[in-house]
Amino acid sequence: MARMKTPNLGEQLGTLGEFIASQRRAAELSLRQLAEQTGVSNPYLSQIERGLRRPSAEVLQQLSKALRVSAETLYVKAGILDPDDHPATTVETAVLSDVAITERQKRVLIDVYQSFVKENEKDGVAEPAPEAAESASEAAESTSKQKKKTKQGA
Repeated sequence: MARMKTPNLGEQLGTLGEFIASQRRAAELSLRQLAEQTGVSNPYLSQIERGLRRPSAEVLQQLSKALRVSAETLYVKAGILDPDDHPATTVETAVLSDVAITERQKRVLIDVYQSFVKENEKDGVAEPAPEAAESASEAAESTSKQKKKTKQGA
């Protein structure tokens, strides 16, 4: 079995910086606005986006809050966490990638989702039963197929 090449640090930082820049643009934030929200300097954020600097876990945490992206996603992109141990949060990823709703609507949906997760953690609610997870996965797959059909018909 051929072993996948591990990206070097420059490639990882470029990918991380590109991801942060794309999330910032998707959130309709300027670099200056993101700097204000995170407390990270504008020049430093610019260097992160261009792949010139490696941000600390604390900076990634601040960026994750401002960009409404899970910190784990940024940690994986930065090479801090192993992607096999930390798959992307599918709900947040799906909401952020949906082109049918506005950025404001995306933020509201993610806020509602995160409040449910926190509530369940606080109440000690375990993960959903396998049947519930399967039906949710099937529903998401069905919705995805319908979107593709709609786009093809347009």
